[in-house]
Amino acid sequence: MSTPSPPMSLLAELTHRCPLACPYCSNPLELERRTAELDTATWKRVLDEAAALGVLQAHFSGGEPMARSDLVELVAHARSRDLYTNLITSGVMLDATRLQALAEAGLDHVQLSFQDVDEAGAERIGGLRGAQAKKLTAARLVAAEGIPLTLNFVVHRLNVERVPAMITLARELGASRVEIAHTQYYGWGLKNRGALLPTREQLEEATAAVEAARRAYGPTLVIDYVTPDYYADQPKPCMGGWGQRFVNISPSGRVLPCHAAETIPGVIFPNVRDESLSAIWNDAPLFTLFRGTEWMPEPCRSCALKETDWGGCRCQALALTGDAANTDPVCSLSPFHNRVKAAVEEQRENEFLYRRYENIPEFS
Repeated sequence: MSTPSPPMSLLAELTHRCPLACPYCSNPLELERRTAELDTATWKRVLDEAAALGVLQAHFSGGEPMARSDLVELVAHARSRDLYTNLITSGVMLDATRLQALAEAGLDHVQLSFQDVDEAGAERIGGLRGAQAKKLTAARLVAAEGIPLTLNFVVHRLNVERVPAMITLARELGASRVEIAHTQYYGWGLKNRGALLPTREQLEEATAAVEAARRAYGPTLVIDYVTPDYYADQPKPCMGGWGQRFVNISPSGRVLPCHAAETIPGVIFPNVRDESLSAIWNDAPLFTLFRGTEWMPEPCRSCALKETDWGGCRCQALALTGDAANTDPVCSLSPFHNRVKAAVEEQRENEFLYRRYENIPEFS
C-alpha cells in the first residue's frame, strides 16, 4: 500500500475531566483519569511530530481542555510550529485573564459549546447550575477579544424546536459560524439514544429552519448542519474516510482514526508514548484496517459511491451490527438497514444515564 497523504487535522483530547455531565457525550464510557494524561513535554513532542507530518490544524479538546493548567503553553507551542489552533470548550472555566493569555499565545479560533438557549434545558443536559450564564459571558469575551467564534449546539428531541433561537443567539453574540449538530449516537449518546433521537417531523422542521436562516443571513453567518444518520439512506463519509484526513489522540496518548474507535474490540491501539505519530499514521494496523476500499464487503465493494462515502461509519456499523467491518446500516443497500429502522421505532421517554467524572477533587 502506498504512503497515505498526511492528515489535515489533529484532535488533541487533553483530558476527560469536565464540569459538565452531558448524556450525549462522545467520550468513552470509561473515562481516563488525570494520572493517565500525557504530560506537557509529550504533548509538545506530539505537536512537533504533527507539524512535521504535514498536519495543518490542532484542535484542543476534552472533556474540558481548560482543566489543563498547561493549555496556554500548548497553544503557544502549536502556533510556533505554524499549526492553526482551535479551542473546543464549554466556556465555563474561561475568564478574561485566561482568554487574554490564550490570545497572546496565538489562539486562532474558539468553538464554544451550548447545550440549549433555554437555561433550564441547558442545566438538565449539562448538569451544572449557572453554566449558561458563564457560557454567555465567555462568548462575549471571545467576541470582544476579536478571536473568531463558532457556537456549537448539539440538538435532540428535547431542544430541537429551539433551533431558530439557537441561530439567532449565535448572531447576537457575534459568532461568525454556528454548528447545529444533531446528536451522534456513540458513547453516552448511544446509551441515551431512545431519549434523544428526534422524530422525523422534528428533523424536518429543524432542517427547514436552518435553510430559512441560511437564506436570511447569507454569508454573514455560516451555518453548519449535521443531521442524524438514522433518517438517512446513504451513509456519510465518516471523518472523511478512515485514516485519511483526521487523527485523534486520547488523553493517555492512544492514537485513533476517530474519537469513537476505542469501542472496536480485538485491535491494538497505538500510543505516542511508544511510537512516533508518523509511524503510527503510515503503518499502524489500526489505521490501515479500514483505510481505502480493499477491506469493503459487498455491496460496498461494487458501489459507485465507495470512494465518496468510504463505506460509512465503522463505529456505527459496530454499534448496530456488532461488527465494524459490516456495511454501515444507514445505507439502504445494507443487509442490516432494518436495524436503523428498528432503532427509530424504539424512541421512548426515559431518564438519562449521565456521563460522570466521579472523583471531583481530581478535577480541580
